[in-house]
Amino acid sequence: MTPVVDFLTAKATKTEAALEHYFHTWNEVPDTLREAMRYSMFAGGKRLRPALALGACEIVSGDDSAALPAACALEMIHTYSLIHDDLPAMDNDDLRRGKPTSHRVFGEAMAILAGDGLLTMAFDVAAQSGNAAVVAEIARAAGVEGMVGGQVIDMESEGKRLSVNDLKHLHRKKTGALIRVAVRSGAMLGGAGESALRALTAYGEHIGLAFQIADDVLDVTGTEEALGKPIGSDEAREKSTYPAAVGLEEARALARESVESAISALAPFGSEADSFRSLARYIVDRDR
Repeated sequence: MTPVVDFLTAKATKTEAALEHYFHTWNEVPDTLREAMRYSMFAGGKRLRPALALGACEIVSGDDSAALPAACALEMIHTYSLIHDDLPAMDNDDLRRGKPTSHRVFGEAMAILAGDGLLTMAFDVAAQSGNAAVVAEIARAAGVEGMVGGQVIDMESEGKRLSVNDLKHLHRKKTGALIRVAVRSGAMLGGAGESALRALTAYGEHIGLAFQIADDVLDVTGTEEALGKPIGSDEAREKSTYPAAVGLEEARALARESVESAISALAPFGSEADSFRSLARYIVDRDR
């Protein structure tokens, strides 16, 4: 494995062990609800957001343990969003990461409740970080000014051809907000000073954009397991994407530009940030 894959694997392993712990502390959960929550929570995935939270904490403090509750909370929020995105009233997807989506297995009502449960308990977990400012930032990133608001913009944009600036505004909220807050929460819990927090925030913003552009490129060039639907499907064509707005090669160039900006933001740090430098490059290398 490459160093960046080693990094992601190590952070994912730590996150999943902690998630198992939190699940076991919820004693009075109806069995079907627990099963539905676990089905999506442990269905695989790169655990990118936890890796960013843990990695940022480690960069500034040398240890990632303080960020573990926030890392788990962010992955719970991300998973809830996928469950709800897949519902018939939203994207109406049958597959997620090669498996039937939650509502196909448990029914729509239980899928909605599983998402509700994960979102709500995410803040119980985040609160265990002992930092109210971090909990508030996560709430804002996940809420009406962040991911939820971005989802509304995305739905209202279906069938329209958005400009690059419109796409950046959309994805800054829908996708980028959680990525940005993952980096910020980890840095804050690691005790980052103002300049370090500013640098890591810029990193998070740039890789959030690079990640979305790279996903759009993968939507055109091949089937990414996490997308859960074949390339060229009607659902994919209805969405505005960077390749649709500027062409495939220009979209790739925009992604590379965002990656270089992310790496430049790490200039105040030395070798302790090498994992983040490699991760930024990995994001745009996935379709090669």
